[in-house]
Amino acid sequence: MDPLPLFKALADHTRLNTILLIEHQQELCVCELMEALDESQPKVSRHLALLKKQQLLLDRRDGQWVFYRLNPALPSWFRTMISDLIEPNTSRLTEALTRLDAMGDRPSRQRQCCN
Repeated sequence: MDPLPLFKALADHTRLNTILLIEHQQELCVCELMEALDESQPKVSRHLALLKKQQLLLDRRDGQWVFYRLNPALPSWFRTMISDLIEPNTSRLTEALTRLDAMGDRPSRQRQCCN
């Protein structure tokens, strides 16, 4: 896998934060990302589409919800890099994780935002 498109995809702070949040939480839906990132649905969806196009993310549908997770076929060096970015960037994610935690756990989180 060519590293240049992967790094280009992470060059935007919304996409980088999205990848870090998904790595931290294992998977998130659009409404969870909207809340965590404090961004609109069109903006979050546009960034998710780009990340999916670059094969960084996979999605799965569960009823009306679409959940995103890191592509398990990503090169190990890339997955290690993303994992290693979590701890030194906790301050970058603190507000987003606080907003996500305020939503509660699933399924109450889904009832709150995904209806």
